[in-house]
Amino acid sequence: MRSIRIIPCLDVKDGRVVKGIEFVNLRDVRDPVEAAEAYCREGADGIVFLDIAASIEARKTRLDWVKQVARRITVPFAVGGGIRNIEDMEALFDIGVDKVSINTAAVRNPELIREASRKFGKERLIVAIDGRKNPPGTSVPRLEVMVKGGGESAGLDITDWAKRVEQLGAGEILLTSKDADGTKQGYDLEMTRAVAEAVSIPIIASGGAGKLEHLYEAVTIGKASAVLAASIFHFGEISISEAKMYLKGKGIMIKDSL
Repeated sequence: MRSIRIIPCLDVKDGRVVKGIEFVNLRDVRDPVEAAEAYCREGADGIVFLDIAASIEARKTRLDWVKQVARRITVPFAVGGGIRNIEDMEALFDIGVDKVSINTAAVRNPELIREASRKFGKERLIVAIDGRKNPPGTSVPRLEVMVKGGGESAGLDITDWAKRVEQLGAGEILLTSKDADGTKQGYDLEMTRAVAEAVSIPIIASGGAGKLEHLYEAVTIGKASAVLAASIFHFGEISISEAKMYLKGKGIMIKDSL
């Protein structure tokens, strides 16, 4: 059994960590460097930094924002948002990023996954999948892939896309439910489990964590290999050490035993 990772997420816009609900109504939270340093001290197993406006604004990742965090971080550091090609990835690796996460660019050009995996190794490549749940019986997929910050449908079934992503060489999948994002009502367990059972690479569950039980459910019911959360950590509702102690007490192997 894999050790479960606890990963805080920094959604960054205009140089600040923000948090919204269902990808909108963003609230300012804190400085990304301060947040990253705090989470490293608390025992995070990694940090994900998402330049959430890059795709919407049709620009590259803001390297100056990333560089400030990369200089101070002591855990595996993944960055996504605005990455369109191999050169963009190289620029991030050159400033100390450990992994890159691609989403819209992967949907637009799936061969980018294969190219990046071959050049950098699959362990450095995350494919992010944003999804929404549609009513049954409609002409669109029940679990549908979204792109451009969740604002545009890709017309793809999530499990079909996840299988293709794995075949092309992704090392892991960051799966976010747009419907659950920021609601604190729990991860979309149906979506998480469907993807986890469709592939053999690790799934990072994202979107909806509101209490400790949600983390446990993502692992046991959703079969996730890692749980990513933002609101509960940003607003001090749950600490990373508390999450680890809780999961350990429930018999879940965690990456760093306390």
